[in-house]
Amino acid sequence: MSTTELATIGGGCFWCLDAVYRDLRGVSSVISGYAGGHTRNPTYEEVCGKRTGHAEVVQIAFDPAEISYADLLRIFFTIHDPTTRDRQGNDVGPQYRSIILTHTPEQERIAREVMAEVTAARLWPAPLVTEVTPLDVFWPGEPEHQDYFTRTPWSGYCQAIIAPKVAKFRKTYADRLKRSAA
Repeated sequence: MSTTELATIGGGCFWCLDAVYRDLRGVSSVISGYAGGHTRNPTYEEVCGKRTGHAEVVQIAFDPAEISYADLLRIFFTIHDPTTRDRQGNDVGPQYRSIILTHTPEQERIAREVMAEVTAARLWPAPLVTEVTPLDVFWPGEPEHQDYFTRTPWSGYCQAIIAPKVAKFRKTYADRLKRSAA
């Protein structure tokens, strides 16, 4: 019997996270969107305007029998820099913050445990600034932001930013990829 759980995370541009998590075995869907702010049903332009309080996030549907929530978060902490506040590379603003939006108290406990594990392992040279907060509302992004890397691999952002992250991810986590992604 298969069950599906949700994870909602943000770590920079949602296009990068979307491209990585779609390749993972046990992940059935990834939706790019917005969460963590105060504006109802925000648009991409509003979120980029930095006044909605929202972060660019992905909501991941996954089968915990195939991949655990903790493992999704362990991957999360290797595919973005969780030590830079409101920034990932050249992407700057509160919409690019590192954030875990939990769906249950159990997810919050696991998120804090994984963060302690990452800190103890000294994976990063600076302290983690990742927010952990309960998810209030997830707002799906516009259709043009869904599966962006697959649909527009020729774009400059995809070639310069997303492709290297995806290549590193695929090399590091080759044993966790769906067959079509390998």
